[in-house]
Amino acid sequence: MGHHILIADDETEIRELLRLYLEKDGYTVWEAGDGMEALALLKREKIDLAILDIMMPSPDGYRILQNIRRDSNIPVILLSAKSSDSDKILGLDLGADDYITKPFVPLEAVARVHSALRRFYEFGGGKEAGPEDRILKTKTLKLDLKSCLLYCNEEKIALTSVEFRIMKLFMENPGKVFTKQQLFEQGWEESYMLSDNNVMVCISKLRAKMDRDGKEYIRTIRGLGYRLEDEET
Repeated sequence: MGHHILIADDETEIRELLRLYLEKDGYTVWEAGDGMEALALLKREKIDLAILDIMMPSPDGYRILQNIRRDSNIPVILLSAKSSDSDKILGLDLGADDYITKPFVPLEAVARVHSALRRFYEFGGGKEAGPEDRILKTKTLKLDLKSCLLYCNEEKIALTSVEFRIMKLFMENPGKVFTKQQLFEQGWEESYMLSDNNVMVCISKLRAKMDRDGKEYIRTIRGLGYRLEDEET
């Protein structure tokens, strides 16, 4: 597969366990035992996905995630013994793509790595896209399928992999209402869980990035779901 994975966790056993399973699948794995070491590796190496322990010392996983999101949208999976909805929502709100609760099944963690990488790195598809299919446009929005960037009135907006997939669905179907289940399965490529708050958090983040001058692009349709409201060009 060739991708480079960073595992940042102060528990040696967890790093070694994940390394064992990930290297079996052909990944190159870099390990960090604390936040400073993780930041140094992120600066020095080309990391394709990061697995970050939230409670890791100096700085913690949340701060490293914020550092990554300042100039990169690589997939980030948070790892933590904290299992409350508020902890998960905070991590997703900061830009994480997934959240794994300790203790975990190693094969499930590896499957989530596969899924996050597939969502992020296969956006362009297996073929070279032509000019006509690289861009999706509505009246004031433009989604570049090759660079995975959104433009709102020509202002560039960086998206996480999940946000990109959801915006792609919206912009391919402007005005159509999508349920939480449809959006979750598009964004995360997993079966929907009724108690899951990920869609609500993702929509909130997209609104914060997109809404300008009082205009709300993603409308909540009570009892049904969400739709994109922006006339097609």
